[in-house]
Amino acid sequence: MAPSICLSPAARSLFDEPLAIAVQGLGPRQQVTLRTSLRDETGELFQACARYQAGDDGQLDLAHCPALPGGSFSGLEPMGLLWALQPQKPFWRLVKRDVQSPFLLQLEVFEGHGEPPGRLLAQAQHERAFLRDGVQRIPVREGKIRATLFLPPGKGPFLGIIDLYGTGGGLPEYRACLLANYGFAVLALAFYSYEDLPKEMKEFHLEYFEEAVNYMLQHAQVKGPGIGLLGISKGGDLCVSMASFLKGITATALINGSVANVGAVLRYKDVTIPALGINAKRVKFSKSGIADIFDAVDNPLEGPNRQSLIPLEKAECRFLFIVGQDDRNWKSEFFAVEGSKRLQAHGKEKPEIICYPGAGHYIEPPFFPMCAASMHLLVGKPVVWGGEPKAHCEAQIDAWRQIQAFFRKHLTGKPSGTSSKL
Repeated sequence: MAPSICLSPAARSLFDEPLAIAVQGLGPRQQVTLRTSLRDETGELFQACARYQAGDDGQLDLAHCPALPGGSFSGLEPMGLLWALQPQKPFWRLVKRDVQSPFLLQLEVFEGHGEPPGRLLAQAQHERAFLRDGVQRIPVREGKIRATLFLPPGKGPFLGIIDLYGTGGGLPEYRACLLANYGFAVLALAFYSYEDLPKEMKEFHLEYFEEAVNYMLQHAQVKGPGIGLLGISKGGDLCVSMASFLKGITATALINGSVANVGAVLRYKDVTIPALGINAKRVKFSKSGIADIFDAVDNPLEGPNRQSLIPLEKAECRFLFIVGQDDRNWKSEFFAVEGSKRLQAHGKEKPEIICYPGAGHYIEPPFFPMCAASMHLLVGKPVVWGGEPKAHCEAQIDAWRQIQAFFRKHLTGKPSGTSSKL
């Protein structure tokens, strides 16, 4: 019997779902190297490989068989061949631009543990999709809003969330659509460097974000009375600002966000919040030229920097802070703790803070490979994001569950134990 790769699900799975990988038809205790390859939409190649030894029966099941030292990972890691994918081009991050097409994952089994690997024994392809059947993708161009709305299958109305990314700009849709697969109506909202929106991060007007909130609150398929906000990095402090000044927000989840306004002046009616200062002299550089910007942002508790603090005590919502304790972008844990102190000092409920040791800045949906360093648009150089790949992967899996449970609890009042599957 020739070796073959067995996958479950067989041909296609959602990107944030586990994929079971096994190899049949090998010789007893045969040594093999497994390799996964994936190309992003720009054609850049990501690869991972691992060394294994089949059982006495010639079977190899990654759920029960540990990887041997010498590959991208070792130990019992059923999903290691996905979370350990690394770009062949330095400082390149895996993102999904067109959520309507899947990523194509190639799997190969090679003879032995050599470098380069021996002859090819088996291969398979698998689609990693972003949209569950029946999810609607609706471009939104109403008033000033530049966004994409994802509606789950079924009658609705659905719990509503606005999703914001960070300084990369544009309109990333992949987290929003993956969240919509679980029964949420999610608006992926662009706020700069997209179509006719501002090209640079100089100043933002909260009225734009208010328009998006009102769009969701008035949408027939969005279940009121309030909506949720989800933001990462710069998107996080924008969500804090929205929650602090705008009506109709019930729950706000931040992934490595800030409680001070960073990177651009924020204006709303007669209020102006300056951007927190940044000192380029505090940026450190490695021998390879990668920047560590961890200490670059000023302390928002000192002197005039206090004017950059967002008055989150005005918010009428519950907060969840997701913190990667190895975030090298900025001091996410410090921001979460300060936010908690400020809320409690004003008699507000203590926020949930979930800290993940070994997790870096870009805590993405499950099974996105950790990006250790990539170009930072504002710095103009590659920066280190922090994180240890295995711990980071585990954080992404748990954070994804925690975020969904948080929104279910605070947008419906139901306990978080309710099923997230439709």
